[in-house]
Amino acid sequence: MGEILLIRHGETTWSASHRHTSYTDLDLTPDGERQARALGGFLAARRFARVLSSPRARALRTAQLAGFTVDAVEDDLVEWNYGEYEGRTTADIHQDRPHWNIWTDGCPGGESPGQVGDRVDRVLARVTPLLERGNVALIGHAHSLRVLGARWVGLPPSAGGKLRLDTATVSVLGHEHTRPVILRWNLPVPPAPENEPVPPDRP
Repeated sequence: MGEILLIRHGETTWSASHRHTSYTDLDLTPDGERQARALGGFLAARRFARVLSSPRARALRTAQLAGFTVDAVEDDLVEWNYGEYEGRTTADIHQDRPHWNIWTDGCPGGESPGQVGDRVDRVLARVTPLLERGNVALIGHAHSLRVLGARWVGLPPSAGGKLRLDTATVSVLGHEHTRPVILRWNLPVPPAPENEPVPPDRP
């Protein structure tokens, strides 16, 4: 039985400044590109039956620099839609709503926790049968991947709030005695040299 690897994209200017980024299509920073290349080295020994990516440029660029061949772009892997809070930091939002918590309140004009949970459930329903063939890589974003991790182990979407996820990290979902479990979470990768070449594509 294969494993599901959750890969968060490399750094962008907004992730570095803790601004909520969903539909704004930002490129990686130079540091983010180095992070993505480092992911390729870290995962070089892995083989994947299927690689799915969010359609956002920061996710697809991460996949490219890490040497992945993306089999399909998966719209349900996009980041939580922050609606009116797009581009704002939590500290800024708390000036207006001191008790706001995305994990329980969602975002005005955007998505609720339940809506994000519904779409990552669709992703899991599609990829779980593929584990019979090997590992699956999902390249996406912090909040939506945190919800996906929670849903894998049967927890509500709000439980994703307990699962911190940094840029360019790897998390691994799998099984123990047939039960879905989180095997690894938020694994950092060693930094890659600035001039390291792009890894070759892997199956």
